[in-house]
Amino acid sequence: MNIPEGILCSKTHEWVLEEGNQVLIGLTDWAVEQLGDVVFVEFPEVGSNFSKDEVFATIESVKAASEIYMPVAGEVVEINEQLINSPELINEDAYSAWLVKVKPSNYQEDIEGLMEYDDYKDEVQ
Repeated sequence: MNIPEGILCSKTHEWVLEEGNQVLIGLTDWAVEQLGDVVFVEFPEVGSNFSKDEVFATIESVKAASEIYMPVAGEVVEINEQLINSPELINEDAYSAWLVKVKPSNYQEDIEGLMEYDDYKDEVQ
């Protein structure tokens, strides 16, 4: 699995990757392994605003349904439409199958509680 450089992870197992003035948000490989085969993702509406740590989506697998928390406050500007018909792409590569693209409202402050990938992996081991 190819871990993007500069990726940050939350304690609730979401990842954030800065892309210009926007960020991609997805689920970590560890979270995806725990879920098992993903069968459905319930996305937020484009244009929705979320606070940090607010539930913004739900993911369903053969094992369970799980809430996904917004790691940085901001406005959803795009959803990964590929995942609507092919949610299993998350199982194939958790880091290329981002869930939403967000225009953050308070990025520098919000990322203070996030971890670099190696620190995250140490914490979940």
